[in-house]
Amino acid sequence: MHVIVTGGSSGIGLAIAKIYASRGDRVSLLARHPGRLAEARAEIASLPGSDSAWVQTASVDVASADQVSASIESCEVSFGPCDILIASAGIVEPGTFDTMPPSVFDEQVSTNLLGTVNVVRAVYRGMKSRRGGKIMVISSGAALIGIFGYTAYCASKSALSGFVEALRAEAGIHGIQVSICFPPDTLTPQYRREIVVRPAEAEILMGSVRPWSAETVAARIVRGVDRGRAKAHFGFSLAVLAYFGPLIKPPLMWWFSRKTRKIAGKSRPKPAEGADEGFYHDK
Repeated sequence: MHVIVTGGSSGIGLAIAKIYASRGDRVSLLARHPGRLAEARAEIASLPGSDSAWVQTASVDVASADQVSASIESCEVSFGPCDILIASAGIVEPGTFDTMPPSVFDEQVSTNLLGTVNVVRAVYRGMKSRRGGKIMVISSGAALIGIFGYTAYCASKSALSGFVEALRAEAGIHGIQVSICFPPDTLTPQYRREIVVRPAEAEILMGSVRPWSAETVAARIVRGVDRGRAKAHFGFSLAVLAYFGPLIKPPLMWWFSRKTRKIAGKSRPKPAEGADEGFYHDK
C-alpha cells in the first residue's frame, strides 16, 4: 500500500507516517524543508518493521499546484498509485486581523486550504479511475469556533469542512473515501512556536485544555481512516462543539466577549488626571 503524507517532516504528519511505515507500507513524505525531510526519513527508517527502501521524500510547497502535481507523479512512479492520502500540511500565524499583513493572511489560506485542494486534486483522478482510495484531510478544532487572533487560520480550516463535504458527495459514487478530522492543540514544533505569540484572549478558549501528543492524535486519525469514518473528533468538548455548536456557541461567545473586554480594559492606558474616564470604563 502506498501512503502519501503532506506535512510529513514533523508533528502529526510524521507521527502518522511512522504508523504506516511500521505496518510495512510504502510511505511518501511531502514537505517544504529538505533537511527536515531527511531527518524524518532517517527517523522512520530506524523503526521496527519499517524499511528505508519504502520511504521516500519530496520537497514541495503545497500552495503550488504545479509543484504538487509533479512531486506526486514522481512519487507514484516510484511506489505505485496512491492508496491513502493524508493531507496534513498546514501553518498558523496568530495575530489580530487589523495588524496582520495581507501576505501572512494569504499564506495561511494558500497553504491550509488551497494546498489541501492541490494535493487532493493530484491523486483524485487516479483514485477515480481505479474506483478506490482513501483521503483524510486534517483540519483543526479551530474550524469549529471563531478564536480571537486566528481569523486567517479559522477561515482556512473551516473552509475545509465545506470542501470535504462537497467532495465526499462526488467521490462516494466512485468508491473513494473522503474524511476530515479536527485535532485539538497538539504538541508539535509548530505548536511550540505558535504558543509564544498566542494572544492572551485566545488562551481563554484554548489554554484550558492540555495539548495532546502527536502520537495520540495520529493513532486516532489512522484508526478513523481504517474504519472509514467520515469525521474524527478529539475529546468530549470538541465533539460536543462539533455536534451542538449552534446551541452552544451563542452563550459561549457571550461569555468569551465579557472576558476579552476585561483583558482589553486592563491593557488600556490610564487616562490623564482630570480627563474623562468614561471611555475606559469596563462595563
